[in-house]
Amino acid sequence: MQSSIPVPISVMEKNRYRSYALHNFRSIPQMERVSEELKEAIEVVGHVLPFKANNYVVDELINWEAVPNDPIFTLTFPRKEMLLPNHYRQMKQALDSGASKDILKSVADSIRRQLNPHPAGQDKNVPMLGTTKLTGIQHKYRETLLFFPSQGQTCHAYCSFCFRWPQFVGLDEMKFAMKEVDLLVEYLKEHREVTDVLFTGGDPMIMKSKILRSYIEPLLSDELWNVQTIRIGTKSLGYWPYKYLTDDDAADTLSIFEKVVRTGRNLAIMAHFNHPVELSTPAVQEAVRNIRATGAQIRSQSPLLRYINDSPETWADMWRKQVNQNIIPYYMFVVRDTGAQHFFGLPLEHAHHIWQQAYQQVSGVCRTVRGPSMSCTPGKVQILGISEVAGEKVMTLRFLQGRNPNWVGRPFFAAYNPDAIWLDDLRPAFGEDKFFFEDELHQMFGEKIAGDHAFALE
Repeated sequence: MQSSIPVPISVMEKNRYRSYALHNFRSIPQMERVSEELKEAIEVVGHVLPFKANNYVVDELINWEAVPNDPIFTLTFPRKEMLLPNHYRQMKQALDSGASKDILKSVADSIRRQLNPHPAGQDKNVPMLGTTKLTGIQHKYRETLLFFPSQGQTCHAYCSFCFRWPQFVGLDEMKFAMKEVDLLVEYLKEHREVTDVLFTGGDPMIMKSKILRSYIEPLLSDELWNVQTIRIGTKSLGYWPYKYLTDDDAADTLSIFEKVVRTGRNLAIMAHFNHPVELSTPAVQEAVRNIRATGAQIRSQSPLLRYINDSPETWADMWRKQVNQNIIPYYMFVVRDTGAQHFFGLPLEHAHHIWQQAYQQVSGVCRTVRGPSMSCTPGKVQILGISEVAGEKVMTLRFLQGRNPNWVGRPFFAAYNPDAIWLDDLRPAFGEDKFFFEDELHQMFGEKIAGDHAFALE
């Protein structure tokens, strides 16, 4: 029976979504305690990298006493160091000169194109259906297809490390998006090897339930018997759990989840949690319970981020909190070679040390997590550790996913490099001139690759 007690206005206001970006971030009450220098950095960097926060992040997650070093503040608000010094000066000079919007955008776009906006050869994952290029689909791994619904190309708030930042800054030629679900269905009929469809973006859960339903329900037909798992990549649990609690379409959203599960398919909510504090509020805990009650799984993933979660204790705490809420730890990623990688990235050796120390602190139920993993051009490459083989110090790696499924699970060795932060920085061990997969990778793209960055393929 419903309660007749009215909901207090203060509660209703707290649960009403309000976003903050460059045009209004100075109106955030907590900004009064922030230095003008930091506000200036938000203005300058926010003209290059996407910036959006919201009232839940601002009021319930950020510890304003610890700003600018609070991890959630760094996760959502620009900081000066997120741009290289020359890029920061260039953007600041343009702003100080009073340049027009068109000139500011031109300066920003020039900087953006120097930040590797399409890492890991994403633009080479776009398939064809006959003569039609499916710009809202990526099909990199045999069993898994990524789908970018056009109405899901934004988020409740933007992560400052996001490797899909070009989706949000007006570089139209760098966007992936698709409205036509019929083309997706036809592609799935022609590619019966696909068992998993991953809705991604942006954030698909920014969409109203009516639109989400229009994308998901066509995949539930008996005709698409090959589609066994539907995944939804989302940061909404971390940034706006009210999507599953008090938003006007919360109940309908949960009913969509139930419908997927009733068809006998697996629904996996691929939740992005970057720090334990995101799991600590009553709102997120109730939202997790609501989603789990539909029969959906929740799996968690995050990159390893300097200044945010770069300690074993943080990861061990996060994995335990996730398991205690029946969330399955899934991936620890290495920060991709794009955007502010210079700010967030860590040497691979140090990343593995954090992984190993965290992994040793938790019980077996937390050890479903895999990592540290680089999502790079050839596939997902895991750093297994530092070894000595035949008297040579080497870095041991293996594929967790590969453009060729035959690469998966195969270990290989790189010459030890304590400064390496990405696969491009590594060279084969034992004096070999190439890794085992390089020739085949080159053949896949029909191009000869020269220069130091052998896997960039840009």
